[in-house]
Amino acid sequence: MKLYFSPGACSLSPHIFLNEAGYTYEVEKVDLATKKTATGGDLFAINPKGYVPTLVLDDGQILTEGPAILQYLGDKKPESNLMPKPGTMERVRTQEMLNFITSELHKAYSPLFRSNVAEDYKAGVRETLAKRIALLDKQLAGKQYLLGNFGAADCYAFTVLRWSHYTKVDLTPYANITAFMKRMEARPKVQQTLKEEGLLGK
Repeated sequence: MKLYFSPGACSLSPHIFLNEAGYTYEVEKVDLATKKTATGGDLFAINPKGYVPTLVLDDGQILTEGPAILQYLGDKKPESNLMPKPGTMERVRTQEMLNFITSELHKAYSPLFRSNVAEDYKAGVRETLAKRIALLDKQLAGKQYLLGNFGAADCYAFTVLRWSHYTKVDLTPYANITAFMKRMEARPKVQQTLKEEGLLGK
């Protein structure tokens, strides 16, 4: 399989997952501004949505949307224990957390990257994000990871929360989040992934 990624974008989440689960895979970098891949391909020709992550499966099928990719990868390698079994309450809780991250965090950060969005609007976005991040901080109380054991939701949360540095979202008031981010950064496979994307130390 092959993952199309952009350094530090939401594609970092399945990239981490692939390494944590022990997959053998290929990657190709994408310039999101031009929609061109490292080999000169057109991202729209691969994924009509024109964004990452885009995962090309071994049979040629295209899979998009980070949470869906994480669940697919987890189900294909159940021995990795990164995605709970379908039909269990643990699975539902993981899906619940993935949905929260994608709808309440991921999309909320997006306007903060845009130069054509007014600063007063961005201030309101940061206020909303603070409330959402506070919920995650509470979720982490007394736990190493969001749902107890390391899994898919942690890959996604770590990826999105990393954007705080670039968008002036202050994470220092959240002790559990701060500890979580350090814990994630210390994981060998996370270190490997950050290095592969040229993000180590950034």
